[in-house]
Amino acid sequence: MNNILIIAVIVSFAIGATITFFLQQKAFKTRSKNIVKDAEVEAEVIKKEKILQAKEKFFHLKTEHEKIINEKNKKILIAENRIKQKESSLSQKLEDYQRKKTELDAIRNNLNIQIEVVEKKEEELEKLHKRQVEQLEAISGLSVSDAKSQLIESLKAEAKTEAMSSVNDIMDEAKMTANKEAKKIVVETIQRVATESSVENSVSVFHIDNDDIKGRIIGREGRNIRALEAATGVEIIVDDTPEAIILSCFDPVRREIARLSLHQLVADGRIHPARIEEVVDKTRSKVEDEIIEVGKRTTIDLGIHGLHPELIRLIGKMKYRSSYGQNLLQHSREVANLSSIMAAELGLNARLAKRAGLLHDIGKVPDDEPELPHAILGMKLAERYKEKSDICNAIGAHHDEIEMTTLIAPIVQVCDAISGARPGARREVVEAYIKRLKNLEELALSHPGVMKTYAIQAGRELRVIVGSEKVSDKDAEKLSFEIAEKIQNEMTYPGQVKVTVIRETRAVNYAK
Repeated sequence: MNNILIIAVIVSFAIGATITFFLQQKAFKTRSKNIVKDAEVEAEVIKKEKILQAKEKFFHLKTEHEKIINEKNKKILIAENRIKQKESSLSQKLEDYQRKKTELDAIRNNLNIQIEVVEKKEEELEKLHKRQVEQLEAISGLSVSDAKSQLIESLKAEAKTEAMSSVNDIMDEAKMTANKEAKKIVVETIQRVATESSVENSVSVFHIDNDDIKGRIIGREGRNIRALEAATGVEIIVDDTPEAIILSCFDPVRREIARLSLHQLVADGRIHPARIEEVVDKTRSKVEDEIIEVGKRTTIDLGIHGLHPELIRLIGKMKYRSSYGQNLLQHSREVANLSSIMAAELGLNARLAKRAGLLHDIGKVPDDEPELPHAILGMKLAERYKEKSDICNAIGAHHDEIEMTTLIAPIVQVCDAISGARPGARREVVEAYIKRLKNLEELALSHPGVMKTYAIQAGRELRVIVGSEKVSDKDAEKLSFEIAEKIQNEMTYPGQVKVTVIRETRAVNYAK
C-alpha cells in the first residue's frame, strides 16, 4: 500500500513538472515574440528618422553647392566680358597698327625716291662746280691755291677793321641774349628731369571679396563702424557699391591707417570694438615706422647722406602731405633733382643744391605746426639739426622772407617755382579745402577737455571726443553749443556744420 502511494505521488509530481515546463515554454515564446515586434517597430522608426536627416543634409549641401556654382558662374561671366572687351580693344589697336604700317611703308618709298633724286642732283652739281673752277683758272691765269692766298691777305686787313667795330656789337648782343641763355638752361634742366603728375584724393576705395563682410564691418546696430570711425577719424561709407567700401577723409595719414586697419580686421575675422581699437593702435605705430622707412629710402635714392634722424622722419611725412594738390614728397624730390642739374650747369656745388632742394619745404610737416611761415620754420629746423648755413639760407629765402646770401638760394627758388608752375602740378581748390577742415578741427581742439577732433563728411560734421573725467554730460551739451557758436562767428563755410560731442566712460581693472 505504501509503495503504491509513493509511486502515485512520484507520478503526480512528474506530471505537474511536465505541465509547468510546457506552460513556461509557451510564456517565454510569447514574450520573445513581443520583444521582437517592439524591436522591429523601433528599428523602423529609427530608419525613417535617419532617412529624413539624410534627405535634409543632402538638400542643404545641394543648396550650398548651387550657390557656389552660381557665384562662380557670375565671376566667369564677368571675366568673359572683360576678355571680350580686351579682345575688341586689341583688334582695334591691331587695325591701327596695320594702317600706320601701310602709311609708313608708303612714306619710306617716297623718301627713297627723293633720296635717289637728290643724289643725282648732287652729282650734277659737283660736275658743274669742277667745270666752273677750270673756267675761272683759265680766265684769271691763277691756280686755286694762289687765288685763295691772295683773297686771304686782302680779307685780313678788312677783317681787322671790321672786327674792332663788331666787338662792341657782339658785347651788346651778348647782354641781350643773356636772358635767352638763362631760359635755355632752365628749359634743358626741366627736360632732363622726368616728373609725374600727382592727383590728391580725399577718398580711398577698400575692396572686399563679397558683400556679406559689409554686415560684419557695420556690426550690431552699427557699433563696429562707429568704433572704427571714432578710433581713426575717417568717415566709412557703406552703400550699394558692389564689393567696395569708401573711406573718406582729407588727411591721407588717417585714411591710410583706416585702410590698413580694416584690411587686417577683415583678414582676421574678429571685428568688435575692443579688437578695432587694438588694431588701430598697432596700425598707427606701423605707419610711423613706414614714414621713417620712406624717408631713408628717399635719401638713398637721391644720394643724400648724413641727415639727422628727425629730418629723415619729416621727409617721410611728406609722402602723406600735399601742397595745392601736389604730393609734397614728389615735389621735393623734383626740386632736388632740378636744383642739382641747374647747379651743375652753372658750375656750382650740385650735391649741396640737391640737399637744399629736398629740405626746402620741410617746414610744412612739423608735428606741432606753429604760426610761422613754412620757409622760416624749415630754416629753424635745419639750423636745429646742424645743417650748413648755405642750406639754411636757401630754405628760408625760397619765398623771399629773408635775404639771399648764397648762389644756391636763387637756384632753389627758381626750381621750386618750376616744379609748382608746370601744368597739372597744383590745384588751389584742394589746398583751400584741406586748410578749412584743419582750421575746423583746431578750433574745436582749443577748448579745455577736448582730446581728439575729426572733421568728416567734407566738413559738414565735426566729431569732438572729450575726456570723461574732465567733461560731464551737462558740460558736453554746453561744449557742443559753444563750438557751434564759435564756428558760426569765426569761420566761413557752405551749408551747415553738425557738431557731435562724444563722451565715453570706461572702467578698467586687471585680474592677476
